[in-house]
Amino acid sequence: MLVDYNTLPNTARIWIYQSDRKFMANELEIIKKEGADFVNNWTRHGDHLKGSFTILYNQFLVLAIDESFANASGCSIDSSVRFVKKIESQLSIDLMNKLNISFKDGENINIVSLAEFQNYVKEGEITAETIVFNNMVKTKGEIELKWEVPAKDSWHQKFLN
Repeated sequence: MLVDYNTLPNTARIWIYQSDRKFMANELEIIKKEGADFVNNWTRHGDHLKGSFTILYNQFLVLAIDESFANASGCSIDSSVRFVKKIESQLSIDLMNKLNISFKDGENINIVSLAEFQNYVKEGEITAETIVFNNMVKTKGEIELKWEVPAKDSWHQKFLN
């Protein structure tokens, strides 16, 4: 059951998928249509889930479930992964590569490999204050507080000098 993302509680469970590039306008329309269709039919053992999705910075797809309504199960999570892979295939993008790291450079969002990120740290182009995207957050509320943070305040800090 699709609901407006903004109406979900801050405790809603989320999954963030970062694209290896910005979505184009026509791709955003495809993602919105396919996302609405998917979430409207998203179930857990036959029971509908109360969920939503949003697109942030035209580059991040966020799926969300209100687990106070019904918890996600292995099968429902698997179906969401199949949905994301379908979007990847349709749009020729990479949403599943967890070894890519995203960070801000002014208003620009950069997505680089882990090795490139480490090189930028060594070269001083990424510092403890560089804003990174912590895609490990688990709830809608954490997106507000812990998603865009200085590298020193996220798991990225282990790569800092």
